[in-house]
Amino acid sequence: MTVISPSPSEDSDLHLVERTVAGDQRAYELLVIKYQRRIERLIGRMVRDTDLVQDIAQETFIRAYRALHQFRGDAQFYTWLYRIAVNTAKKALMDMKRNPVISENAFRGSEDEDETSRLGHELTSDETPETVLAAQEIAQVVNAAMEALPDDLRQAVTLREIEGLSYEEIAAAMGCPIGTVRSRIFRAREAISAKVRPLLENQSGKRW
Repeated sequence: MTVISPSPSEDSDLHLVERTVAGDQRAYELLVIKYQRRIERLIGRMVRDTDLVQDIAQETFIRAYRALHQFRGDAQFYTWLYRIAVNTAKKALMDMKRNPVISENAFRGSEDEDETSRLGHELTSDETPETVLAAQEIAQVVNAAMEALPDDLRQAVTLREIEGLSYEEIAAAMGCPIGTVRSRIFRAREAISAKVRPLLENQSGKRW
């Protein structure tokens, strides 16, 4: 008897995983197609070197494929895949003796991206030469503030503000209680706010 899941999208991912584990390579190709761009955007927010993005994304999907039999559907497939992508990116950067950073593009959004941060929308609205220059300056300060955050705070605020995950999803991705997630995001926002507020207060009618 087939059990119908209340969440079709999650059931679809789980079904593709089950087909892949059973030997259906096409099923995994469908998962890659579904999440490749999203994973590449995520990795692109962690590294400055755009040439590394596709390599890290490819390695992510290879690692995910090898560990696919461990996926039980307790969390969303993307949450599980995200953790592998983050760990793969960190390992690649450590191997190159570099530190993970949030790229400036993470706060600007793009026409084909349906998951942009609220901050990105604020910085790119009502563009004029003056506002564009101010936005670039603010983005640089935000980027520097993000770089200065401890890894756990940076990861939590990135998942919330850029990836748009819920607190429950972030807790699952980071392997910690929801209360810890809320605390990390609050502390991250406060740290970024302290750096950005002076710039915004110099702009008429704008506040952080």
